[in-house]
Parts: sequence; C-alpha cells; structure tokens
Amino acid sequence: MIFDFKGQTALVTGGTRGIGRAISEAFLKAGAKVIATYRGNDEEAENFKQANADHADFLDIHKFDVTDYAAVEKFYKEVEAKYENFQILVISSGIRSDSIVGMMKAEDWNRVIDTNLTGTFNLSKLAVQSMMRQRYGRIITLTSPIGKFGFAGQANYAASKAGQVAFTRSLSKEVASRKITVNCVSPGFIDTDFIGDLPEEQRKVYKDQIPLKRFGTPEDVTHPVLFLASKEAAYITGSVLEVTGGL
Repeated sequence: MIFDFKGQTALVTGGTRGIGRAISEAFLKAGAKVIATYRGNDEEAENFKQANADHADFLDIHKFDVTDYAAVEKFYKEVEAKYENFQILVISSGIRSDSIVGMMKAEDWNRVIDTNLTGTFNLSKLAVQSMMRQRYGRIITLTSPIGKFGFAGQANYAASKAGQVAFTRSLSKEVASRKITVNCVSPGFIDTDFIGDLPEEQRKVYKDQIPLKRFGTPEDVTHPVLFLASKEAAYITGSVLEVTGGL
C-alpha cells in the first residue's frame, strides 16, 4: 500500500529508537508532520534527529516521562499551541524489568505498570479530549502477545500489555461516535535493543517457536500501524492486529 498522510500530524511516543523510530520515519516518508517523544536517551534522540535531517521541517522531538501526568498535559498544550490539531497518536513507549514474581521488587512492578499502562491512560485521555473536538482521530497502542500467553519472569510486563488491550477495547466503545478509532498492534519478537539483552540461548528458543523462523524487523510493524492510522481503516476499532510471524 502507498500511504499518504500529507496535512496530518502524528504523535509517536517512544518515537526516537527501535520500533517507535521506524514508525516515526514511516510517517515522515508518507508526508506527515511527526512529533516524536522520548524519556531519557538524549544520544539516541540526537542520532534520530540527524538521520532525518531531510525532514527537519516536519519533525519535532520532545522529552518527557509518560508516567508524569502534569508533563503529559504540558506536552499536549505545547502541541496544540503549535499545530492546533493532531490526528494520530501512536503509543510506542514501554519498558521491561524482568524477574520471577517471588523475587520481583515492588518498584520494578510499579515502574513497568506505570510506564506501560498508566502512561497509556495519560496519553490517551488527553489525546481523546483534543480528537473529540475534531470529531476524528486514530489511536494505536503497541502491545505484545505476552499479554495473552504470559512468559515466566515477565509477569509485570504481561500484566501491563494485557491491560493495554482491555483499555483499548473499552476506550474504543466510548469514542466511536466521534469517529475516533482505537486499536492495538501486537508485535512479537522484533529484533531491536528491546530484546537485545536476551541470552543467545534464549533467543534461539524463542526463534524456534516462531513459524516463520525469524525475528521481525521494525519495518515489519510500520505498515500495520500506518494502515490503522489511515482513513481507509475507518471501520476497524477495538481490535488487536498481531504481527508475530505466526506465534
């Protein structure tokens, strides 16, 4: 498919590295203005900015913590002051902090839930307020099949991802009358630094479970996201599109 997002503005959280970066770059190539956000990795953000210097007039980068409601609110006010309206929100920000439940620190549970799930609430709530005034919007959250299957050592991550799906399905029903669609894209094992810390033996075990026998690339995720963000996807809401290689 050839996507055309000229005249639209897309917010991509976690948009300067990994899958989020690929999504930001795909929107830029499709003609959108992109506001990419990140929490703390200034070096990666600068690398992303330099790599996309040709799109400098269409790219803004903001730094804030999605768990901080006041910071999210300030960000949206800045966006609306500069762009007036935005049409697309892609929530790609997320973290892992693995441990078996019996040994998991309370702060590791809270940090993952706060970033992945509370962050989704913060971002979506304030986006919806803007989109409802326009009577149009697209919200896409990147979740994970781990929320469905569960993996040992990732109870906090699995709970946050299952929560994102439930949140998406509920929100989609609340805003459908305003022509706002709310969906999830659920990538499986995508070869980014997000899974780069897995031991090689574990990587082999996971790869053997994938019918297509390979990890995905960030680019494998971008087309499903852009499709759900497009006007052509107007009758799809409350759904989870799996991009897993057949898991």
